[in-house]
Amino acid sequence: MSARIEDAGDRLIVWNGNQEKRGALSPELYDCIRSAMEQAQDPRIRAVILTADGPFFCAGGNLNVLIERRAMSEEGRRGKVDELHNLLRAIRSSPVPVIAAVEGGAAGAGLSLALACDLIVASKDAKFTAAYVKAGLVPDGGLTSAMARLLPRPLAMEMCLMGRSVMAARFAELGAVNRLAAPGKAMEEAMALADALAKGPRQAQGVIRGLVSQAYEASEGAQLDAERDAMAAAAGRDEAAEGIAAFLEKRAPHYGA
Repeated sequence: MSARIEDAGDRLIVWNGNQEKRGALSPELYDCIRSAMEQAQDPRIRAVILTADGPFFCAGGNLNVLIERRAMSEEGRRGKVDELHNLLRAIRSSPVPVIAAVEGGAAGAGLSLALACDLIVASKDAKFTAAYVKAGLVPDGGLTSAMARLLPRPLAMEMCLMGRSVMAARFAELGAVNRLAAPGKAMEEAMALADALAKGPRQAQGVIRGLVSQAYEASEGAQLDAERDAMAAAAGRDEAAEGIAAFLEKRAPHYGA
């Protein structure tokens, strides 16, 4: 099985199979991720976790498929890249936080997939690689944009120009990985993060992830306006009433679904 969705109560888990090809992207994975983002509209769902049903998170594009695409027109190849980009847009527009649980490593578009998530847990032995140049290709999937936001320029350049692999610990030092886990324990740490998120205010979390995501491209003036509008709306919601009351009463808040 190339990919599957597990409904785990208040979270959805997308398991990437295809491990004979180190979790290379597949149509089934695309379908599962898109379906999970749609299912996440359910107020019951508090997080989506992307992980591997095996030892390697995702090796990116299948090179045999890319060889076949050489016979397509350039316009046709653009359409295939757009399919990937639309998938990442779906992740970005998720109503709930998306967590990547990375075992083994993430390469090429697999790295793009991990960096599109809101939070990343990685095993200490995981490697991150922008592998495109080794196949005479260039990054896609928003990878250059994500790396420019998260990494020093010299490191981003070395990864992209030379295909250098970087260990998860280095990414964690730079703030690009949220949690390091013992090998085989990334999913356990991701579930703990999902547990913590589930205790928070769902609507506020959704608005926050949208504000933070758009802040990288928005002007300061536009971002101030967006924060003003979001705050004005949030202050009138039941979540704020409960959160403020809990703070004043020195108790844990209890947010509904």
